[in-house]
Amino acid sequence: MLQQIHPKLPMRDKDITKIYYQQLGFTISADYGDYLIIQKEAIEIHFFAFPELDPLSNYGQVYIRTNAIDELYQLLQDKAVAIHPNGALAVKPWGQKEFSLLDPDHNLLTFSQAI
Repeated sequence: MLQQIHPKLPMRDKDITKIYYQQLGFTISADYGDYLIIQKEAIEIHFFAFPELDPLSNYGQVYIRTNAIDELYQLLQDKAVAIHPNGALAVKPWGQKEFSLLDPDHNLLTFSQAI
């Protein structure tokens, strides 16, 4: 029955969103003006235009599983991608090793790997 999930997150400025996610290694799958789809490997994220969004009140969140958390973290560190102030790479009590990023619209991206 259920096969995939594609989160939909708000974006204020499509060009800024594209630049940020391309820095993370995503490619643009589709651009429909006020609707954007990005992809990296098996991950696809959709964005809808929300120019009035107050990023400080945005609660958009995505939890992304990986099988190479240390390598991904190092790659982003090498690219000087800002890690969430409270989201440094760490082992969590729920059996995951995680880190988090905030995109330009304050959508929280948490990457994790089972330990």
